[in-house]
Amino acid sequence: MCGICGDIRFDGAIADLAAVSAMTSHMVPRGPDAAGVWSQKQLAFGHRRLKIIDLSEKAQQPMFDAELGLGIVYNGAIYNYPELRRELETKGYRFFSRGDTEVLLKAYHAWGEDFVQRLNGMFAFALWERDSGRVLLGRDRLGIKPLYYAEVEGGLRLASSLPALLAAGGVDTRIDPVALHYYLSFHAVVPAPHTILRGVRKLAPGHTLRVEPQSLGEAKCFWEPRFERQPGDATRPFEEWRELVLDGVTRAVRRRLLADVPVGALLSGGLDSSLIVGLLAEQGQKGLKTYSVGFESVGEEKGDEFQYSDLIAAHYGTEHHRIFVDSARLLPALGQAVGAMSEPMISHDAVGFYLLSEEVSKDVKVVQSGQGADEVFAGYHWYPPLLDSRDPVADYCRVFCDRDHAEMAGLIHPDLLGDDHARAFVAEHFARPGASDGVDKALRLDTTIMLVDDPVKRVDNMTMAWGLEARVPFLDHELVELAARIPARYKVAEGGKYVLKEAARQVIPAAVIDRPKGYFPVPALKYIRGPYLEFVRDILQRPEARRRGLFQPAAVERLLAEPERHITPLRGSKLWQVALLEYWLQLRGI
Repeated sequence: MCGICGDIRFDGAIADLAAVSAMTSHMVPRGPDAAGVWSQKQLAFGHRRLKIIDLSEKAQQPMFDAELGLGIVYNGAIYNYPELRRELETKGYRFFSRGDTEVLLKAYHAWGEDFVQRLNGMFAFALWERDSGRVLLGRDRLGIKPLYYAEVEGGLRLASSLPALLAAGGVDTRIDPVALHYYLSFHAVVPAPHTILRGVRKLAPGHTLRVEPQSLGEAKCFWEPRFERQPGDATRPFEEWRELVLDGVTRAVRRRLLADVPVGALLSGGLDSSLIVGLLAEQGQKGLKTYSVGFESVGEEKGDEFQYSDLIAAHYGTEHHRIFVDSARLLPALGQAVGAMSEPMISHDAVGFYLLSEEVSKDVKVVQSGQGADEVFAGYHWYPPLLDSRDPVADYCRVFCDRDHAEMAGLIHPDLLGDDHARAFVAEHFARPGASDGVDKALRLDTTIMLVDDPVKRVDNMTMAWGLEARVPFLDHELVELAARIPARYKVAEGGKYVLKEAARQVIPAAVIDRPKGYFPVPALKYIRGPYLEFVRDILQRPEARRRGLFQPAAVERLLAEPERHITPLRGSKLWQVALLEYWLQLRGI
C-alpha cells in the first residue's frame, strides 16, 4: 500500500519536481517506509512506499523498465500476480523483482490497456511510455484505492489523496455546487468524477483514463457488474447458492493472505468480520491478531459490541486486542481524523477507524476487514421493501437521502442550490439496463457508488493515515459478480444477507449470526451534547465560516438550538454533517 502522485505538462514545459515533492511529502503516512521520484521532460512522478510484498529495494518505486521503455507508480495489491508472472515468463519476459509492481509493467506491454481485465485485487496506478509520452491512469473495479486529478495551468496533476493535490498549489478550490448538493442530500456520497472542489476530480472505479502528451483523454469503463441471471441461475437450488457463496468468500479471504508480512483482522463482532476470522482460522493461520474498538455509551445507546467480538476471539483462540476510547480521547482525535479525510465524510465511525488504526498499526501492517458485505449481499434495511416496490426510486430516496429539495433550499445559499441532483442521479442509475427489480437496482447503485464513496473511502483514509493496509475480501470482484447473479429473494430474506448468513453457519457460532444487526457506534457524534456541541458551535461561528456563507444563518441556528431533533433517515446528525464540511474546509485552509 502506498501513495502515488504526478505532474504532467501539456505546454511543453519541464515537469514541476517541486510540486511532485510537495505531494509526495504530504503522503508520508500512506507510505512511511520509502520514497522516490522519477522525472523526464514533461513527466514527473512521486511515490511513498509501505512495504508489504517484496520488501527489497528491487521493488522500489517509481519503477522504470529501460528495456520496455515503461514506468509506473502504483498503489495496491494484485492477489493473482504470481499466476500472471508465470504466464508472462512463458512469453519470454524477464523479471528483476519479486513483487506485483513489475508484473503490471510487463502485463501492459504484453496485453495493452486491457491488461486491467486480468487483475484481481485493488489498485490505482499511473503508467507511462517513455518514447510516446502517453500516460495511462487506472483504478480498480470497486474503487478500493483512490485516484484524484486536477487540471492546472498548462498541465495535469494526480495523487492518491485530494489534500496532496492541494499541497502542490494551483488548484481551483471553489465549492462545486453539484457536489455540495450530493454531500448534503445523498448522505455525503459524492459520485465520481465530482469532488467537493471544482478543480479536483476523481477517476471512477473500474475505469482507465488515457492522458495524451498535450491533452486529457476520455475515461474508459472496463468493468461494471451485471445484476442479471445467467442460464440456470433462476432455477438453481438455494443450497447450491449457499455453497457457491461460501466457496467464493473462502477463496477471497485466502487470496488476501498474500504478503511478506503478517496479516491480522479487524473484528467488530458482527457476521462479516467474524466470518473472515473463522475462515482465516480454517486456513490454518496461527497466532492471528484481531482488533475491536468501543466507545462510551450515551444514554440508552451502547458504544461497543465487545461481547460479540470476545465470543469469536475466544472461539478461535485469537490474540485479541480490545481498544476502548473514552470521551476525553475522542474529542481531541476528531481534528486528526477529519484532517486524514481526502473528502468530507460524515459517518460517525470515521474517528473510530482512525483510532483503531492507530493502535493496530503498532502490531501489524496488513489487516482483513469486513466492509462491503451489506452492499453486496443486501444487509441494509432498505432492501427488503424494494422487492415488491412500485416506485423503487422514491422508496430508496425516502430511506437513504438526508434531505429533500425543499429542505436544501432552506439550508444552503440560494446561489448554490441548483437542481435536485441526488434524486435525478438515482433515477438515471435505476433506469440503466442490467438490473431488473428494485432490489438489484439498489444493490448495483450501492455497490458501485455508495460503497465506494462511503465505507471503502473511509477505511482507506483512516487506515492509511497510520500506514496500515486494509484488505476487503467481500469486494473481491469475482465474489461481487457471483452475488449479483443470486436472485434477490435469497439475499433479502429474514432481514437481509440471508444466503451469506446460511453459508456462515458452516463456519462460525450461531450466536453471532442470529444476533440483532449491529453497527460501529460512536454515540457522541449522533447525540451532540456538552463539549461536542460547543466544539461544533465554534466551528460554525468562526469568521471563515461566516465569510464562506455556504449555509443560511437561520438554518444553522436551528440545528445548533436542537441538534437531537434534526436526525437523518439513516440516523445521522444533520448538525454534524454541516459542521464536518465546514471543519474540513477550514483544516484544508480553503
